[in-house]
Amino acid sequence: MRSYAFWNNKGGVGKSFLCFIAACEYAHRNPDSDVYVIDLCPQGNVSETLLGGYQLSAAAIDDLVSRQPRATIAGYLEARLSSPFRMLDDVSSFVVRPSEVNKSIPENLLLICGDNLLEVLSEAIRQTSQLVVPVDAWRQVIEWVKDLTLALSARSGDRDSLFVIDCNPSFAIYTQLALAACQSVIVPFTADDSSRRAIQNVVALLYGIGDAHIATYARINFAKRAIEERVQVPKLHAFVSNRVTQYRGNASRAFAAVAQTIAQTLDDIYKRHRTLFTDPSKRPSDAFIEIPDYHGACIVASMTGTPLHRLYAGPRNIAGERVQLNSDPLDRYKSALGDFVDSL
Repeated sequence: MRSYAFWNNKGGVGKSFLCFIAACEYAHRNPDSDVYVIDLCPQGNVSETLLGGYQLSAAAIDDLVSRQPRATIAGYLEARLSSPFRMLDDVSSFVVRPSEVNKSIPENLLLICGDNLLEVLSEAIRQTSQLVVPVDAWRQVIEWVKDLTLALSARSGDRDSLFVIDCNPSFAIYTQLALAACQSVIVPFTADDSSRRAIQNVVALLYGIGDAHIATYARINFAKRAIEERVQVPKLHAFVSNRVTQYRGNASRAFAAVAQTIAQTLDDIYKRHRTLFTDPSKRPSDAFIEIPDYHGACIVASMTGTPLHRLYAGPRNIAGERVQLNSDPLDRYKSALGDFVDSL
């Protein structure tokens, strides 16, 4: 059993799309494994893509949220709110198989669907975690999603299981539940200074590490509490430079220059805190994964729910518009995303 959270403290870096690609490709390459996608972002973008994109997903999600209980992550969390300090005996009603709606998805990929009710539930979850009795209320609540992964792994029996969790950029209570459930974090970023600052926030919020001003506040919240109550905090696994503008097969000078400042920031953190990384022997900058920008392929994949292994060159009609996928850039794009999946 392995588990990865896709998170950055900045939106718009492509984490939900990379989550979709990683889950589908791993499931395709490993048919004897169960791949579980847990959508802990209220926007539910990865769920929409898995359930067929813009044409099919709305009706599918409407069906899931209308069930009793809701067949979504919010349905699971509502059940936990009803009995906060007892694990559920059966979580099968919250699991769906996207291939039943979207035939492009591997049958061994399973989904705990996103739900905008998650935002509404967040305050009730936070207040439950602050109860005085039992004395370990915070730890028990913050591990609700970890409990879910354990129950799902048991459900898979002898089959290997991989968990991919899509997180919201904010550090809301549901993001904390996601991170406490995972062994590793994958941090997508784009080549801009706001991504560099967001990565600094990732380190501060998870580990209470940063400059003196940041660390003072970070240590009184999640990081400090996790240490005190022995809650597992994930390691930093991979950094994905996403949507890179290329020139003659390499990152453009502008992108390369900004990416270098991000690499230096991470290497500086690594020098002082190697144990934060899944591979302490390797500098983060030596393990950057670079994904070229190919807007057309991304649009086709996300709008139609088409995984990487089913994406081919040629014209597509998307919402009445013709989109052409050309073979050379598509091959480079698929190769880079394949390297990313190999890192899992």
